[in-house]
Amino acid sequence: MKLWRVEGDKVFLSFHEAQQRAWDAKQRFVFLIMGTQGGKTSFGPWWLRREIMRYGAGDYLAATASYDLFKLKMLPEMLTVFEHTLGIARYWAGTKILELRDPGTGKFHAAQADDFMWGRVILRSAQSKGGLESATAKAAWLDEVGQDDFSIEAWQAVLRRLSLAQGRILGTTTPYNLGWLKTEVVDRFKEGDPDYFVVQAQSTVNPAFPECEFERARRTMPLWKFNMFYRGMFERPAGLIYSDYDESVHVVDPFPIPVEWPRQVGIDFGAVNTALVWLAEDAGRKAFYLYRESLEGNLTTAQHAAKAKEHARHERVTAWLGGAPSEKQQRMDWGAEGVQVQRPTISDVEAGLDRVISLFKQKRLFVFRTCSGIRDELGTYRRVLDAAGQPTEKIHDKEKFHRLDALRYVVSGEGGWTGVF
Repeated sequence: MKLWRVEGDKVFLSFHEAQQRAWDAKQRFVFLIMGTQGGKTSFGPWWLRREIMRYGAGDYLAATASYDLFKLKMLPEMLTVFEHTLGIARYWAGTKILELRDPGTGKFHAAQADDFMWGRVILRSAQSKGGLESATAKAAWLDEVGQDDFSIEAWQAVLRRLSLAQGRILGTTTPYNLGWLKTEVVDRFKEGDPDYFVVQAQSTVNPAFPECEFERARRTMPLWKFNMFYRGMFERPAGLIYSDYDESVHVVDPFPIPVEWPRQVGIDFGAVNTALVWLAEDAGRKAFYLYRESLEGNLTTAQHAAKAKEHARHERVTAWLGGAPSEKQQRMDWGAEGVQVQRPTISDVEAGLDRVISLFKQKRLFVFRTCSGIRDELGTYRRVLDAAGQPTEKIHDKEKFHRLDALRYVVSGEGGWTGVF
């Protein structure tokens, strides 16, 4: 079934059931989460075009998870709809901008890419964080928003770009993990948040998708993978390292932490990404609460340390722990700024992971609901699978999980707690 047909100067759209529900939704944040080849990417440009018709001149945003997906999927779909079918835009390749034709005059205003334009669609990938931060937009379409490359930081950057106009967002994707898309979008929708609307559907909601192909996938794939990639459902994937972490058990609403509770801070050093996580101990229950997190870059050590000391000014911080064994200089630099960072007692990565896993298993480690970054990492931190679909020892994209490294450091120390791990 073709999504649109042109008759003379008119375009007629023909949506399947899931697309129609997303089209009719009035909420600010609409997500179409479907199995593969369900018709997600082809739907996005038409939804964005409707927002442009509603809100007029200005900037709009279309972003996908990676540059490869931008080249191979998003850009061709946008050009097909905006340039070739509707004739309302022209593409400035050097800046990845679609200039929108002025509907009042029927003309394009720009002679070069940085000239005034009646309207623009700024095309970006989530890997280009600076590009997402540079626009103030009226609406956005985000494709493959569930992929690992579309980080929670990219999602938050888009929200900031739309905050002035309170612009709407369409997200289209297949589920890939249990990260922020589930915790910040799907769970909010299920809990009744009036700003969110989620449509989940399997591949065969698209009339063009072969039923026999759907059944072949059901017969031959692991159930978790089939449910995610063909049914649009969230499942716990193979190789998830913190598989004992359960949002319904380990996530708690924030509460005032008693001043007498000891606290420790884990630090993962980095020039671009410095992560801090803060744990407080309820000694009576021998339980630990992760109540604060941060991930910041492009600051000096002095600036990072000053922020950390300001947070700790009225708190009983008994220890700062961080860094790999080789990061002695970073610990010395923080020490020079008045934050004495200890080297974690346990330096082996797997041993540190075991300690965190043990706390989750014993229901002794809890995370404040407001710590969305580490909740996202907990849902995406996994091992590489081999050709047979079995987990290997290698951690997938290990260098991206700065908050979880900081958590591993803080539970790998021995001093300062009244209880024991």
